Order: sequence, then C-alpha cells, then structure tokens
Amino acid sequence: MEEQDAAIEQIAASASPASPDGDPPEDVDDISDSSIGTGRKLEHIPEGPCTHSWWHYSPIPQQCKDVPVCVGVDEAGRGPVLGPMVYAVSYVPVSLKDKLAEIGFADSKILKEEQRDELFDRIQENEEWLGWGAHTCSPQDISEGMLRGAKYNLNELAHDTTIGMIRHLLSVDVQIAEVFIDTVGPPATYQAKLSNLFPRIKFTVAKKADSLYPCVSAASIVAKVTRDSILRHWEFVEPSLNESVSKAFGSGYPSDPNTVNWLKDNFDPVFGYPRVIRFSWSTCTKILEAKGVKVRWPEEEEEGGPDLRTYFGSKENGDEGKAAPARDSIFGSVKEVTVIRNLV
Repeated sequence: MEEQDAAIEQIAASASPASPDGDPPEDVDDISDSSIGTGRKLEHIPEGPCTHSWWHYSPIPQQCKDVPVCVGVDEAGRGPVLGPMVYAVSYVPVSLKDKLAEIGFADSKILKEEQRDELFDRIQENEEWLGWGAHTCSPQDISEGMLRGAKYNLNELAHDTTIGMIRHLLSVDVQIAEVFIDTVGPPATYQAKLSNLFPRIKFTVAKKADSLYPCVSAASIVAKVTRDSILRHWEFVEPSLNESVSKAFGSGYPSDPNTVNWLKDNFDPVFGYPRVIRFSWSTCTKILEAKGVKVRWPEEEEEGGPDLRTYFGSKENGDEGKAAPARDSIFGSVKEVTVIRNLV
C-alpha cells in the first residue's frame, strides 16, 4: 500500500498544473486558490449526483430587455482532475456597469471564501438590475467528450458553452451590446470567432479579464461559489460511497496536497475512482495504467476468436444449434463480482 501511495504521489507531482490530456496548461493562476469552501448548499444547484451537465439562469431584469447590456463570462474548475467545470455569466445595463466596481467585485481567486459568499449574496440582492447564469459541465460529460473517437477537447467545450450562454440570453431578449470574456486560447483568435458569430455585439477577449472587468469578476464569483458548493455537497452516483468515501477533495489540482491525499486514499486497483474524477485527465490515466489491475481478454488474443454474433444467437435466425462461448461461472452476475470484491 505504501508503494502504491508513493507511486500515485509521484505521478501527481509530475503532472502539469492543468493538464487534461492534449490541452495546454493555461489556468496555472487558478491554482493559487486551493480551497474548497465550507460551503452552504446553494438553492440553484439541482438535487442528486452531478452526472450530467445542467444550467440555471436568474430571472431576467426587465431593464436588461429595454436598454443596452454588458455581459461578463468566466469559469471555475477548468484545470482540476476532479469535479465539474462551471461557466458563468453576469450582465447589467451598460449604464450601470460601474456600479459593480462600487460593490467590490474582484477576481474570485484572490478572495477568501467568506468574501465570495458575501458577494454572491449581493448579486442575488440586486437581481432587479443584475442578472446571472451558471452552466455546469459534469466530470462525466467532460470525460466522455475527451475520450470518444472524435475527441471533443476542453477548448471546444469552453467555446461552445460560452456561445450557448450568449445565445440563450439573446433568445430571452437580453439586449447584449458588449461582452467581456476571460480567454481560452489565443485572445485574438477567440475574439474573431465570436465576432463572426455575433457581428452586432462588441467583444473584448483578454487574459486575466476577471481582474480587469467587474462584470467578468461577478461571473467569476458565480462560477466559483457554484463549483465549491457542488463539491462540498457532492453526491456520488455510487450510493454506497456517500458514507464511505471522503469528500475532502482539495482544489482538484495535482499540486494540492489535499487532492494528492484524496487520490491516494480512494484509489481502487480494480475499479479505479468514483465518477467525480475526470478520467480523461493525464493524472488519472497515468495512475490507472501504473497501479490498476490489468484486464486481459483471452478470446480477443487468440487468432480467429469467437464471432461476437454468437453472443446474440436466436432461434428465429436458426441459431439454436450455436453454443455461446464459455464463460467462467464464478462471474455469473455483477452481484457475485461485487461480493467477491468485498471479500478480497
């Protein structure tokens, strides 16, 4: 066990700060915030496991349908090996955008948890002129997209999520005049892409936009408190794990000792990790390859192995004479596998 823990710690230490397989580590600054708040449960977060992606939008302020509007877009949790990635928007009439600075919005990563919670309360208290929304990309959906044959990488997901949020606001008659976005990839390329899609909107795409533009800072607050609350109150898809597996995930970055400890303490050599993990991340795949039990399928290794169609023979097709390939009776059901695993 000590050898396994040391190997996992070494793999985590050697990983890039934000290294989904095939994507550049662009969010190194995000690591500075290694805390997951004590976390009250937020009302806009759905009950149950975060298995699939979801979104929530506050009521649309009437004046945002009547006058030109400024929109900010930011995310939280792009780089971690576990948990969701949350994209958020905040929007206000252009004439009121300086009011956001007066309230005290700043990059969520440099604020303490209590300050973020207080600012999120201020957002909700001012919904007559300040609108917001959150789009949560579940770890399962992120993994499925990146592991499928036609890979859907994190940059594409980030772009499509942002575009989808802008389209949603337009569909409910928000009069978007300008949008400020914390960049994903080269700012000029991303800005040109958005301008081509929405030629009537003025876009500003910049690095560190969350520290430059209060509307982006407000979106950063929404994204961060939403992700923190989801992780603090995480419900495992696997019900038996809710009582037996720790939720002290840390920030999710391999450089975070709390995350490294969670990866060590909750690795199963047969089943790997629960679905809070992003299995497409290089940190995870290296641990599974190095320390997981290897699975070998003898039939597949034999030249001219059994035709898969023999598993699905039917009397209607005249296959009653075909015998299904032999299988070890000890694994007659998933229930038996579970029992055996618990006995080991």
